[in-house]
Order: sequence, then structure tokens, then C-alpha cells
Amino acid sequence: MSLNRTAIEYCDFTWNPIFGCVCGCSYCYARRLAKRLPCPECRAFKPHVHPERFGDPAKRKKPARIFVCDMGDIFGDGVREEWIERVYEAIVAAPQHTFQLLTKTPGGPAFQIRWPSNVWLGVTADSWGGLNRIGILQNTSRAAVNFISFEPLLAPLQPKLTGIDWIIIGAQTRPEIQPEREWVKWLITEARRVGAAVFLKDNLKWAVKVQEFPK
Repeated sequence: MSLNRTAIEYCDFTWNPIFGCVCGCSYCYARRLAKRLPCPECRAFKPHVHPERFGDPAKRKKPARIFVCDMGDIFGDGVREEWIERVYEAIVAAPQHTFQLLTKTPGGPAFQIRWPSNVWLGVTADSWGGLNRIGILQNTSRAAVNFISFEPLLAPLQPKLTGIDWIIIGAQTRPEIQPEREWVKWLITEARRVGAAVFLKDNLKWAVKVQEFPK
């Protein structure tokens, strides 16, 4: 099956029926990993689909948290609408699982649909451009759980987190760039104000372990 056990702390498996991304982030771990794969399309890292993987979540009966497309961007440029429709159908067919969808390109029609209740919909906010993504999530998402991944946190972002259920905060690795502690403290305080769960990644090297999940 294409469900892969993962070291990502906040999920159990990753699932990549859609693979590749054109964002070109300098810190992208996925692009580095893709260069080692035997699949030529994967190494090129242009968005493409693996149809044989769509049915795999339904085959696993034990509930799990599944990160969708950690090796790409499910709503990114070059991703066809019919591919996203197949992901939707696979999620509906596997209601026992929680699916985490994270993107840097929110706001399109597929992002704004009413996703099933077992979907957590999130955006990445690494620097100033992330503020616009947060606003789009707050204003257009129709998911049961909305979240923000501040990983890597590269700027002192101070967004209001109204309507956000969960935040993830992490550092940049390879090379390591740790955010200022005050940046992290501000986000934690704001999350507490609105009742959002807080998950601090291990790479943040925070003194106290805080790894909460949304209810």
C-alpha cells in the first residue's frame, strides 16, 4: 500500500496519490527526497498522479491520522481538478481516518468545497506571504477543522487566529534556523486566546513538550 509510516510527529501515515510541487521553496525536504526515487516523474517533481494509490486508505481499517500529499501540494499549480476529486472520493470511502490537507496555494474552488468531517484543512505560513494564506483559510474554508503550520517559522508573524482550531510551530532544518522565542510565545498566547490547540515540533527544541491535537 502507499500509506507510509512517518516520523512526522502529528500524523501516523503519509499518502501521496498526487506527487510534486512547483512552489520551489528553498527549504523543501520533499524535493530533496524525490531526487533519490527510481520514478523519473517523481525525480522531476512536477505534479503528477499515481492512480493506483487512491484506494489504499480504505484498505486500512484501524483509524489513523493521514497526511495527504506531504510530497507535493494537493491544491498547487499543475494539479488537475479530477485528481482532487479522486482524493475527495477516497476520503469519503475511508471515514475511519482523519485526513490532514496542507497547502501553500489556498483559495481555489477545490479548497473551498465542503470537505467531509474527517478532513483537517490547513495552510503553511512561513513568512510574511503566509498572512494572506491565513486570511484565505479563515474566510473561505468549510472544513470541520482549520489549522496553520508555522513551519519553518521564519518571521515574527502575528495574525489573529479567529476560526483556527490548531497551530503547528517548527524550525527550519538543513540548514537549521530556529525562530526567535518571542515569535513562538506570541503565537502560543494568541492560540490560547481563541482556544486553538498548539503543537510544537521536536525540531523547535522547546523546553516544555507541547503537542496537542484539536478536539
